[in-house]
Amino acid sequence: MSDREVVEGSTRFFIPEQDENSSFPPGSAPVFYNPRMRLNRDSTNYLLRHLDVSSYLDAMAASGVRGLRVAHECGIPVTINDLSPEATALIRKNAALYPESDITVTEDDCRAVMLRQRFDVVDLDPFGTPAPFVDIAATSARRYLFVTATDTAPLCGAHLKAGIRRYGARPMNTEYHSEVGLRLLLGFVLRETAKYDRGIEPLFCFAREHFVRLHLRMTGGAGRADKALRNIGYIHQCPACPWRMTETAFLPTVQECPECGAKMSRIGPLWTGPINSPEILSQIAADLEADGMGESVLARLVTLLDEELPTPAFYNYHQLARHWRISPSPADDVIAAIQDAGYQASRTHYDGRGIKTDAPLHVLRGAVATKR
Repeated sequence: MSDREVVEGSTRFFIPEQDENSSFPPGSAPVFYNPRMRLNRDSTNYLLRHLDVSSYLDAMAASGVRGLRVAHECGIPVTINDLSPEATALIRKNAALYPESDITVTEDDCRAVMLRQRFDVVDLDPFGTPAPFVDIAATSARRYLFVTATDTAPLCGAHLKAGIRRYGARPMNTEYHSEVGLRLLLGFVLRETAKYDRGIEPLFCFAREHFVRLHLRMTGGAGRADKALRNIGYIHQCPACPWRMTETAFLPTVQECPECGAKMSRIGPLWTGPINSPEILSQIAADLEADGMGESVLARLVTLLDEELPTPAFYNYHQLARHWRISPSPADDVIAAIQDAGYQASRTHYDGRGIKTDAPLHVLRGAVATKR
């Protein structure tokens, strides 16, 4: 099978031809490359412009495009690793296109690489779950840990038992399941990290389509680990009505729904704190504007993240309208009505019909039915 040339950002590279008639073309080639993950890679490169980094590990690289782009576009020394001989042969072919870049290619189990060496950035982007690799990555990542998860069904509660096994937490398939997946993954990474007396600080985290992406700063010391653990908690969701609450506590309490008296369903443990750094988002937004990318998908994502309230568990206001059997107003009108009532409200990047708010349900119901 022949290779073809692809360009992402300012980086060109080769990938094996894919069967475009396949139900999943990236899986039809001997070395994996998914063009739909370009946004994921773009986000990392824009973030790296603002981090002081002198070494980067692309731990499970496949075609190597992620590491190649970091080396070529960000000027950072990279180690690009994969266990597959076919993948590493392709990576070496692609690395040869950039003799001026500092690129080391290794063919090994990524856990062995992370045992041998520490890196300023460890980037985990496996096919599926990152869960088996986070423990050792938490010791290898000197300053930053980046994690992608594509096993959204276990994280979001569609495959409940798999989610419990992999992440040591109970997900739930709610209308805000994408946010549950992101916060569950954040909570898992923190628990894996804290046992080494290290903490995490989310810099730029989001969920999109079939994946969750975390960009985390690692912090050192038992005190910082304890501080990060203060963001662990649970979402209590009523199974009978839309009411839910967030409890930030390592051990949850039993809750009854104040709206209808039903016993609450518990989601977690998960991360309940902010998922982004406003300073980082502002810097990335300015770079995108300067690059003429102010109307790009990434720029729109960054804007939504910047405007989004940091509280967990958004509402899908169309689902609320169906529950209350009312005709919903436009989202902007709903948000304005909530704000007029003295509460906070914002859109959310997880769902085009999602609204984050601290308003009680009776205010939210009135806002959903508001006609302007």
